[in-house]
Amino acid sequence: MNRPQTQEYPEWYDKYISLVEGDVIEILEKQVIEFSDFINSLVGKGDYAYAPGKWTIKELIGHIIDTERIMVFRLLCFARGEKASIPGFDEDEYVAAAHFNDRSLLSLSEEFSLLRKSNLYLIKSLNDEELAKSGTSNGNSMTVKAFVYVLAGHIMHHVNVIKERYL
Repeated sequence: MNRPQTQEYPEWYDKYISLVEGDVIEILEKQVIEFSDFINSLVGKGDYAYAPGKWTIKELIGHIIDTERIMVFRLLCFARGEKASIPGFDEDEYVAAAHFNDRSLLSLSEEFSLLRKSNLYLIKSLNDEELAKSGTSNGNSMTVKAFVYVLAGHIMHHVNVIKERYL
């Protein structure tokens, strides 16, 4: 799958899409194991936040899981030809409502792994025509293919954040 063109997504998603180099499907598959292993390596640090008012590691992992669900929902809607605009979401409100700190890192790791494996079945089933479809979410147009790249890049971005600010 070729990288999406800049007109296929809002500009702010470039910080994720630009991180993806190589076969995006292979990257998504590798992230099932590599990201889960990374989460598991953080045992004992899950409740740490690098500054007051910042998310803990558990909350950041929970945000990644929520975002994966939301992006794949949008991807599915657009691939199936949804014409209605899909609303945005406030990531801070979602994290605050989710109680991620009450969970173990192991449970979050397992949830991510199962979610991504399931999402890969959908993504791999899409043909070129479906990947090229677009729709509107949060007032912006985006293609299905761009969402696939955002999924991979979003994790890469947050792994970098964890390494730079939390460890």
